[in-house]
Amino acid sequence: MKKLFKRSIKTLLLLGIIAVVSIFTADYLVKSKTEGKIFTSTKDIPKNRVGLLLGTSKYVLSGNVNLYYRYRINAAVELFKAKKIDYILVSGDNGSKTYDEPTAIKDDLIKRGIPANKIFLDYAGFRTLDSVIRSREIFGQKSITVISQEFHNQRAIYIALSNDINAIGYNAKDVNRNYGFKTRIREKLARVKMFIDIIIGKEPKFLGDKITIE
Repeated sequence: MKKLFKRSIKTLLLLGIIAVVSIFTADYLVKSKTEGKIFTSTKDIPKNRVGLLLGTSKYVLSGNVNLYYRYRINAAVELFKAKKIDYILVSGDNGSKTYDEPTAIKDDLIKRGIPANKIFLDYAGFRTLDSVIRSREIFGQKSITVISQEFHNQRAIYIALSNDINAIGYNAKDVNRNYGFKTRIREKLARVKMFIDIIIGKEPKFLGDKITIE
């Protein structure tokens, strides 16, 4: 009984060490590979034809507007009005009739002065991996500017580079530590999952017919 207990403890410790090493390694690799590809100023960022705006829910559980959402809208508008992108590809989750991230984002972009014919929607951006790979496979983009918060941009760019897509990122304003604590914890785990997806050659949930951005 004691031997079994000791084995269980050793196994748990080993698994814990592997988990910690995996998290720190994934985080380091993502940050190092994306260094120099992420920008905070419209003056410094190179121009790309298409900006890939990564979706998120408009509201949080309290009913207030999600700050991640608001700041990503702001960033996309800044980039477009600075003429550093010509089109905005909005990629988000539209998994049910009552939940439609891309359309909500499009409506708010139009309210901010972005012409409707400059906005394209990807309704099957269920995950960051789906959004990035579909930007090439469905929308034909081999070079994109990802628009999201810095931590999200880093992961999206890593996925892009691993799939032969030339990507840079424009950082939306981040939220404070308390507001984004759970998101940051999830991001650490998401980076490990991303490496597993890349290793096994994970594909988007849906592909489909080609759509030309013009």
